[in-house]
Amino acid sequence: MKGETTTQTKIRFNDCDPIGHLNNVKYLDYMLNAREDHVVETYGFTYEEHIRLTGCTWVAIQNQIAYLKEVRPNTLVNISSKIIKLGERTSVVEILMRDEKNEAIHAVLWTTAIYFSMKERKSVPHSPELMEFFKDFWVEIPEQQFEQRTESLRKENKQWRKS
Repeated sequence: MKGETTTQTKIRFNDCDPIGHLNNVKYLDYMLNAREDHVVETYGFTYEEHIRLTGCTWVAIQNQIAYLKEVRPNTLVNISSKIIKLGERTSVVEILMRDEKNEAIHAVLWTTAIYFSMKERKSVPHSPELMEFFKDFWVEIPEQQFEQRTESLRKENKQWRKS
């Protein structure tokens, strides 16, 4: 899929809680770090380069995360990300953390960001060129609400366990 990029990473022991699960806050670290890498791999730029060239960046205004299946230390996970909504000033990126075989889904994160001018210190519309560029990377998913998406992914996990 053109708009979806995946990387694999190992869950570190020191990022886990006393009962041996990945700490809830650390999911965000792993997922957002992967997204930063995906921006370079998929779009060919870094956030720093984009700021330097345009004076603008994306600022997170909302994170919605659902923890679907525990993650243990020293586990390999695949983290994928994609743009699922793109508006005049905002975008929503979905980040999925799956197991090594891409069967079970550990977590889903929707990050809503607003396009922000560093000079004007306020939100601004995406340029027409940027909208055209990202149009090719937008990935349609069947669910439009986070709760619907979470329920769908939970069902997917149940189907995987049955097989």
